[in-house]
Amino acid sequence: MTTTTLAVLVPLLPFLGAAAGLLLGRTAPGFVRPIAVLPTVTALVLAVLVAVRQGGDRAVDAATELTPTGSVPIELALHIDGFAALVAVLVGLVASCVQIYSTGYLRDDPRYPSYAALVSLFTSAMLLVVYSGDLMVLLVGWEVMGICSYFLVGHYWETPEARAASLKAFLVTKLGDVPFLIGLFALATDAGSFRVTQVLGTVANGGLDHPTLIALLLLAGVAGKSAQFPLHTWLPDAMAGPTPVSALIHAATMVAAGVYFIARLLPVFEASSAAMVVLAVMAAVTMAGSALAALAQDDIKRVLAYSTIGQLGYMSGALAVGDRSAAVFHLLTHGAFKALLFLAAGVIIHAAGTNSLAAMSRMRGLRDRVPDAYWTMTVALLALAAIPPFSGFFSKESVLGAAEHVSAGHTEHAPGAAGWIVLVAGLLTALVTAAYATRLWLLAFRGQGTEAPDHGRQPLAMTAVLWVLAVPSLAVGGLAFRVLPDWFDGGDLAPTLTTSVLGTGVALVGGIVTYAAWRHTTALTAQAPLGAVAAHPEGDAGLVESEAIATHTPAYGDVASAPDPADPGRLLLGPLHRHAALGFHLDAVYEALFVRPVRGAARLVRFLDREVVDTYVRGAGALPRLLGAGVRRAQTGNVQTYVSALLAGTVVLAVAVVLVATGA
Repeated sequence: MTTTTLAVLVPLLPFLGAAAGLLLGRTAPGFVRPIAVLPTVTALVLAVLVAVRQGGDRAVDAATELTPTGSVPIELALHIDGFAALVAVLVGLVASCVQIYSTGYLRDDPRYPSYAALVSLFTSAMLLVVYSGDLMVLLVGWEVMGICSYFLVGHYWETPEARAASLKAFLVTKLGDVPFLIGLFALATDAGSFRVTQVLGTVANGGLDHPTLIALLLLAGVAGKSAQFPLHTWLPDAMAGPTPVSALIHAATMVAAGVYFIARLLPVFEASSAAMVVLAVMAAVTMAGSALAALAQDDIKRVLAYSTIGQLGYMSGALAVGDRSAAVFHLLTHGAFKALLFLAAGVIIHAAGTNSLAAMSRMRGLRDRVPDAYWTMTVALLALAAIPPFSGFFSKESVLGAAEHVSAGHTEHAPGAAGWIVLVAGLLTALVTAAYATRLWLLAFRGQGTEAPDHGRQPLAMTAVLWVLAVPSLAVGGLAFRVLPDWFDGGDLAPTLTTSVLGTGVALVGGIVTYAAWRHTTALTAQAPLGAVAAHPEGDAGLVESEAIATHTPAYGDVASAPDPADPGRLLLGPLHRHAALGFHLDAVYEALFVRPVRGAARLVRFLDREVVDTYVRGAGALPRLLGAGVRRAQTGNVQTYVSALLAGTVVLAVAVVLVATGA
C-alpha cells in the first residue's frame, strides 16, 4: 500500500467511525465503544506508518482536481512533510487516548454515542487540516472542527453554562473566520491557486501583491481558532463541556490548528515585517495576560485553559521570530503534557463525583485517593513549568533561544523588535507559569478544603491512559531535539546556555516563591479564628453574583463556601487578583462595545418592524375590511328592502338626469 493511500485512510477512518456511530448508536448500542475506539486507534497506527515512510525526507505530494472552478482550481491534494507527519501522530495519539478514556469517564452518559461520534468527526477534521495540500479543503476541516466544538462544548446542554459556552465558542471563532476566509481568497487570487506548494512558490518569487493585508486577515482567523488575544475569551468558558473534550481541544485539535496553519504558510507572514511584529505583540500579550489570569483562577479546568492560551502564545511567539521548528516542537510536547493534565483533572473530578468540586479551594485528601492522577499530574506540571529534564523544558527553551537569536539581529526572517518582545514576554511568562503550576499542585493535592465523598476506584481505561501520556511528557523532549531537526527545517533545537539558565532560573524562582507564599498563608489560616475566613482583606467574599457566575465559581458568603484563604495566588497578585480572576474584564469590554449595541440595534429593528412597517400593513388590510363590513350590512336577505333600495336608486337617478338636462 502506497504512502498516499495510507495518508488518505488516516482522516477517512475516523470519519467512517463517526458516521457508523451516529447510525448505530441507538439501534446497536453494544457496538458504540468499539466503533469509537478502533477506527481512531487504527488511524494512529497508519499515521505512524506514514511518518516512518516519510521519514523527514522530501514532502509527499499528490493531487486530483475536485471540480472545475475556472481560473483558480480547487484540488483534493495532500502535502505531507515532516511537520504534517508528526502532528498527525500527535492528533491520533491524543484522540485515541481521549476515546479510550471516555469509555470510562462517560460510561453512564445516555448521550455517549453521539459524543463519541462527534469526537471521531473532530479528529477526522483535524487530520484533514494537517494533511491537506489545498487551502479550500483545509478550510472544510477548519469549519467542521468549529461545529464539532459547538456540539461537544454544549454536551451538557441542560445547564445554562454549557449552552452559553457553546454559543460563545462558535460565535467568537466565526468572528475570526470571516476575515480568514477573505484572506484565503485574496491569497489564492495573488497566487493563482489554492495549492499550498504553489502559494509558497509564489511567495518565494515575490508574487504577493498585498502581503500585509493578507497576513493580517489570516491572523484574525488564527486568533479566533487558536484562542489568541483578543479572541481568546471563548476558551476558558469552554470548560463547561466534558473534561475529555477539553483535553482533545487543548492538546491536539482546534486550538492547535491555527498555530499549524501559520507554520505551514510561514513565508506568507514573513513577507510582511508589520505582520510579524503584530504577531509578536499578540503572542506577548497572550502569554503574559493568560499566565496572570491562570494564577487567579480557582477552578482547576480554568487554570489549565488559561495555561493553554499562554502556551499557544509561546508557539505564536516562535512563529513571530520566524522559527516554525521551535513552534511545532512546542506544539508536540505541549500536546502530550496538556492532554495528561486535563485527563488527570478529569480523574480528580470523577473521584469527587461532580464537576462542581473542580474548585481547588475545596479539595482535600486527593493525593492518597487518586495516586495515578497525583503522580502523572506532577510529571505534567513539571513539564508545563519547563523544569529539566521534562519535555516542556526543551521545547520552551527552543522558543526562547529562537527569540534571543532574532533579538541579537542574527536573522533576516523577522525584525529584531519581534525577538525582544517575545523574549521578554517569554521569560516573564515562564516565571508566572511555574507559579501557577506550583499553586495548582499545592491546592489540589495538599489543600485544606472540605474533603469530598469517595466515589471509589477509577476505571482502568482512565488511569492507564494517564501513564501512556506520562511517557512522552517525561522523555520526548530530551530525545526529540536531537531527532526533529531532520524532520523539520534542519534548524538547531538544542537549548542554548543563556536562555536555559534564565528560563530555568525564573521558573525555579516562581515555584519557590509560590511555595513560600502558600506556607505563609497556611500558617496565618491556622492561627486565624474560624469566623475570620469569610472576611478576607481583599473583600472577595463579597463578590456579587454576576462576578461569581463570570468566573464559574459558586457565590460564597459563609465559611463553608468561601475561597481558600491559604491560596498563594491571592498573596502574590495582591489587588490585581480580582481583575485577573475575571480575565481582566475583557468580556465586560466586549459586552459594552459589541453585545449591548447589537442588542440595542435589534430592539430598534423590532420596534420599526412592529410599530412602523406593521402599521402600514395593518392599515392596508383595515380599509378593505371596513368596506366589506359596510357591504355585508347591506345584504339583509329581505326582498322588500332590496325593492325599496332599487326604487330609491331609480328615483335618485331620474332626478339626477332631470337636473343635468335642465342645466344643459
